[in-house]
Amino acid sequence: MTEQIPPASALPSTRALLRSTAIAAAFATALLVTVVLPAEYGVDPTGIGGVLGLTEMGQTKLALEKEAADAAQRPTVATVPCPPSPPPPAAVATPEAKAPLVVAKVPSDITQVTLKPGAGKEVKLTMREGARVSFSWATDKGVVNYDLHSDHPTTGAYYGYGKGKGLATHEGVLVAAFEGRHGWFWRNRTKDVITVTLKTDGDYQEIKVLK
Repeated sequence: MTEQIPPASALPSTRALLRSTAIAAAFATALLVTVVLPAEYGVDPTGIGGVLGLTEMGQTKLALEKEAADAAQRPTVATVPCPPSPPPPAAVATPEAKAPLVVAKVPSDITQVTLKPGAGKEVKLTMREGARVSFSWATDKGVVNYDLHSDHPTTGAYYGYGKGKGLATHEGVLVAAFEGRHGWFWRNRTKDVITVTLKTDGDYQEIKVLK
């Protein structure tokens, strides 16, 4: 089969080839300036890349490449895991503090009276009606006469609880028949000086030695 060669008139002329080449080169240059440079390098000499958004894309691409290069140059630091935080201490219930128990103080006294021969003295307690007082008394030597009594605060009438002669000691419980002063009167009928010691414990407001 014989290959047919086109006639010379059918081939493009040298001028036409040069013109096509120039057009292609101009188109490639325009494409490079308006598209490739903005999109790849962030360079936009014509401003068209900024309008099309290609310049921003190129600048972003360059920034990412720079960050990747910087990261590659940094020394690698081993990451040490932090130890877990210890759990918070468990709440411990503190027992509620209770108010201290206040106990009323019970009056208690030791009272001494000295009796010369033939002399007498009196000790009285201020008490409410129905109040109770435990008592005991004793002499240091010898014996005395006593009278446990009260005088009514309104009428002045004598009220006796008990009396005795020639005793060296006595004890008991005094219960106040009414509100007022209740107590003992001692007299020394001997020739010696005698000291009487009285111990009281109970419900009374005051104790006083009367002459």
